[in-house]
Amino acid sequence: MQNDTFEAFQERKLKEGYDQVLERIWEANFSNEPHDHPFNTDAIVIKGEYWLTVNGQVTHLQVGDRFKVARGVVHSERYGPEGAVFWAARKN
Repeated sequence: MQNDTFEAFQERKLKEGYDQVLERIWEANFSNEPHDHPFNTDAIVIKGEYWLTVNGQVTHLQVGDRFKVARGVVHSERYGPEGAVFWAARKN
């Protein structure tokens, strides 16, 4: 993991053409139903852990892990006992 600040991550992603960069904070043990988004996401886990399910395949993500979810891809998430924080760049 790069020793980034949110501001540095945001600046880099905006220069790469992303429209929006957010810090997403999720509560402990939260999970959601399968859903999709009208944007592409490129993100990095900053705190905690979570499990991302895409096409029936579960990926366990921890601090420093990067992940991408393409626009329209159905996925679900389950967050660990500490919750999770990740920085997400979105591109419409």
